[in-house]
Amino acid sequence: MEIASGKKVYFASDNHLGAPTKEASLPREKKFVSWLNEIKKDAAAIFLIGDLFDFWFEYKTVVPKGFTRTFGKLAEISDAGIPIYYFVGNHDLWMSGYFEEELGIPVFHKPHEFQIGNSAFFIGHGDGLGPGDKGYKRMKKVFTNPFFKWLFRWLHPDIGVKIAQYLSVKNKLISGDDDAKFLGEENEWLVKYSKRKLEDKHRDFFVFGHRHLPLEIELHESSKYVNLGDWIQYYTYGEFDGKNLHLKTYDDLTSS
Repeated sequence: MEIASGKKVYFASDNHLGAPTKEASLPREKKFVSWLNEIKKDAAAIFLIGDLFDFWFEYKTVVPKGFTRTFGKLAEISDAGIPIYYFVGNHDLWMSGYFEEELGIPVFHKPHEFQIGNSAFFIGHGDGLGPGDKGYKRMKKVFTNPFFKWLFRWLHPDIGVKIAQYLSVKNKLISGDDDAKFLGEENEWLVKYSKRKLEDKHRDFFVFGHRHLPLEIELHESSKYVNLGDWIQYYTYGEFDGKNLHLKTYDDLTSS
């Protein structure tokens, strides 16, 4: 992916739209849409790194109600020829074609590598990577098991979505509430994961979400780990200008 002069690549994650209720998350959604509207002016590409929704499940003919402003803006940007890449998170694992078919947005279910300009990127949501987190890893195996997905699909959407939304907010293994504190660089499992990946191959940037913490950590002089934070407390995003990747904070008072 080449970046034309004056263009930038943007990264964001962990909006959790719909939590704790759709009404409560509406101001955050408006703020996110306002940000999308601003960055489309100079965006070479946009990466959404998971948990855009607090819950998402695609039935064969039904998707969760709401988020019209977000979908409309994403469709507008995609139709304008600006590529958008989506990585599923632990709250929106169950994507199976809607984004690709309706919005023209490719969806990645695992971390993926990109060459952006002269820089090598390793990008993923970050859930279940690295050492530890065994409870969630076991739960993820259940969530992604085709048989259990098939069982859930047979629930009426009004029932299935209501149950899933309740668990998404209340279950700390799913919600990630226990992760929202800095553990110290030596204990950050995504830092450990990134350093281990560097042993096999050099990457200039490792970009993750999931931790709900804005973090920029130098792995060594030519490799950097970035966690994007969230759009609940921090409203942070990543901005890459072709050379440097830094976190910035979006502050739009008109959308609050």
